[in-house]
Amino acid sequence: MARRRPRQRKDGGLGWAGFGGILLLLLAISSGGALAYFYLSTPARPVLDAQSLCPVNGPQGVTVVLVDTSDDLPETTRREVLGELDDLITTLPPPYRLDIRVLDIAGGRSRSLFSKCNPGDGASLSEWTDNPRIARLRWIEDFRKPAAEAVKHSIAAAKATSSPIMAAIQDIAIDQFSSAASQSARKTLYVISDMIEHTRDYSQYSRAGDLSFQRYKQSSAYLKYRTDLHGATVIIRYVTRQTNGQPLVDGPRHIEFWKSWIEDSRGTFGGAKRLQGA
Repeated sequence: MARRRPRQRKDGGLGWAGFGGILLLLLAISSGGALAYFYLSTPARPVLDAQSLCPVNGPQGVTVVLVDTSDDLPETTRREVLGELDDLITTLPPPYRLDIRVLDIAGGRSRSLFSKCNPGDGASLSEWTDNPRIARLRWIEDFRKPAAEAVKHSIAAAKATSSPIMAAIQDIAIDQFSSAASQSARKTLYVISDMIEHTRDYSQYSRAGDLSFQRYKQSSAYLKYRTDLHGATVIIRYVTRQTNGQPLVDGPRHIEFWKSWIEDSRGTFGGAKRLQGA
């Protein structure tokens, strides 16, 4: 009688198809986990105020530009100012606020022509989580264009019989540097001016007296224009005014006066640069 062959047991293993399925499942899980990690680890974008484009909890920095409109700027100086302010607009970090102001001669203060935060041009945004193209269009239309337009208006020709620079800076300090939200922000003020203060309370023209800080402290202007800059850095773009080829004031002593005034006002003197053409 022939002996039966023992029945071969079927392999209970998964086989290549099973291993392939497991690998695909693991790959899907790891890809999903990586995608979830990417979304969860991406920093949340701040909620912006629709009008100011600033974060609702305040900007990270505040940059104010004050343009002295009490006298015309020479054409060469005007071109240099336009170039510098254009650079400032395009390099301002988000979400910093930019406030462009001029002297309000009649009101004895400053007047804002533009005040918004840079919402970002979309260059740092991811195609996966955001829309860089829309962000750049918003930056151009809502920030860059109106800021550039304000700059052009700020250096328009003007003439005035007084120059309340201290009052304008005091006004800026109250509006932009004094709030609780601005205390932790980096604060910078650019002043484009001949810096010749001239009001009924105090004047820096030579006929009124010397440029010493002591003379100023003895005037009624000292208490009237006492200012708290809250640590803001003040940078002067200096316009030299001349008559018959001679400067109206002693430039180095004049700058030294303003350095003292800024430091007395709890600010940081960030330097002075003489503009070309004046």
